[in-house]
Amino acid sequence: MRQAINEHIRLLLRHATLGLSLLALLIGLGLCARDWAAFMEFSAEAPGNAGLGSGAAALGWLQVLGLLGWPLWLAIVGGVLSAIGLRDLVQTRHAVLRNYPLLGHLRFLLEFIRPEIRQYFIEGENEAAPFSRAQRSLVYQRAKGVPDNRPFGTLLDVSRNGHEWINHSMAPTRIEGQDFRVLIGEGRKRPYNASVYNISAMSFGSLSANAILALNAGAQRGGFAHDTGEGSISAHHRVHGGDLIWQIASGYFGCRHPDGTFDPQSFAAQARDPQVKLIEVKLSQGAKPGHGGILPAAKVTAEIAAARGVPQGQACISPPSHSAFSSPLGLLQFIEQLRELSGGKPVGFKFCVGHPWEWFGIVKAMLESGILPDFIVVDGAEGGTGASPLEFSDHVGAPLQEGLLLVHNTLKGAGLRGRIRVGAAGKVVSAFDIARTLAMGADWCNAARGFMFALGCIQAQACHTGHCPTGVTTQDPLRQRALVVPDKAERVYRFHHNTMHALKELVQAAGLRHPNEITAHHIVRRVDENDVRLLSNLVTQLEEGALLDASKLDKLHNVYRYYWPRARSDRFTL
Repeated sequence: MRQAINEHIRLLLRHATLGLSLLALLIGLGLCARDWAAFMEFSAEAPGNAGLGSGAAALGWLQVLGLLGWPLWLAIVGGVLSAIGLRDLVQTRHAVLRNYPLLGHLRFLLEFIRPEIRQYFIEGENEAAPFSRAQRSLVYQRAKGVPDNRPFGTLLDVSRNGHEWINHSMAPTRIEGQDFRVLIGEGRKRPYNASVYNISAMSFGSLSANAILALNAGAQRGGFAHDTGEGSISAHHRVHGGDLIWQIASGYFGCRHPDGTFDPQSFAAQARDPQVKLIEVKLSQGAKPGHGGILPAAKVTAEIAAARGVPQGQACISPPSHSAFSSPLGLLQFIEQLRELSGGKPVGFKFCVGHPWEWFGIVKAMLESGILPDFIVVDGAEGGTGASPLEFSDHVGAPLQEGLLLVHNTLKGAGLRGRIRVGAAGKVVSAFDIARTLAMGADWCNAARGFMFALGCIQAQACHTGHCPTGVTTQDPLRQRALVVPDKAERVYRFHHNTMHALKELVQAAGLRHPNEITAHHIVRRVDENDVRLLSNLVTQLEEGALLDASKLDKLHNVYRYYWPRARSDRFTL
């Protein structure tokens, strides 16, 4: 009798629990439905008990499924969702989750995958963000050695303002070979005959070991130069023996005393290495001019510490300015010192143009001292970096066209252009990019992100996270496995080789014999719907020696008329 009563009690409790669970489920689903409607309408009056709705619904499912004998895993899922919903309700960091538990996580998921969705499904063929799909595809095709021809005509709007082209000739030339070169440091003990297209500055630390190995191997095979970046020469740069441009920045990595100042002896020991062809003093870079940088202590591994000459596990700081000099004349004296210590190798500097009078002061120091850099590299503000403050990337420094034209014209106006070679960098990935840049006054071009694409970069823009999906900009050994050095080295070589072939065809079509013959007279730009102009008619062009004749200053562009007389060789300020 007693056993029968207990059985009836258990049955009643079971039915009561089931009824309450169903009630909780219905209430929860009702609240969730109301929340969903409010969410879809982006209502400002979101219900405050959304967490209760999600939690009640999930708890209801948990009880119902358990009582009806459903699989345990379904009950567990319900419990987990209940916990998440309650946590979302009580947390204080995200307003969306407090009003829309569980459902609000969709926002963060969609935000997380937005770049990929845009890049693969929404982005137009020629929308540069920062490189368009068309630009990336061109590099991938040339790096892989697959046809890059395009059927059915151009995808560009040739009537768009700013559209440019190179005029062809009715008497095209035929050129033997495509190994276009420019001599840097003519008259020095060890001049360098450089390719017109080289790998721009990217440090080991910013790039992975495998990326450095592949870049240098490709450069060695193709006979073009590889800029070390300010992180100095690592063991990975030396494996394949490709030509190096050693960059010396404000941190003096690879040639510094323990206190961070310049060490002439350690510099001389590395600079005389036959693999080092040029020495480049970095004053600033286009992506973040005047900013400096820091490599966090956690990222200063044993390999990076050895290359840079800094203690392992300590933050590695690049100051905004140099300690070895503080004036235009001091810069030139430092360059002369480096030239002597290196045994007569060409030495120059790289910078992004800022205040014009500072650049004019450097040129005046050249005229007064007779000390000339062998080369100058102009970095455009459109250049890239692993990480840069938004304001610096978007609003600091002169773009390549304006900076290059100022440097080229100033040297020409000072009568020095024929004695100094000028390089340029800033989103140069195609043969036309090279031709256009040479037309504005450069002798050669450098590229960083173009060669990163050749390595397999997919423009994930995760360089600063250490989680690069293709192993290019990470120090994670597992992620670096994605970058197979022999294969990517071949792609680096092929990208350069095929780009030089395309440049050769452009030069031939223009009726010329070398890219250095391309001038602003060869490039045409549409300025409006019914008007096109030669680039030579759109940009300022100084006559040889114009700045040396005071009587001609009043006829020059305002930037020269106002700032050239005021510039000082003994200080960067006015």
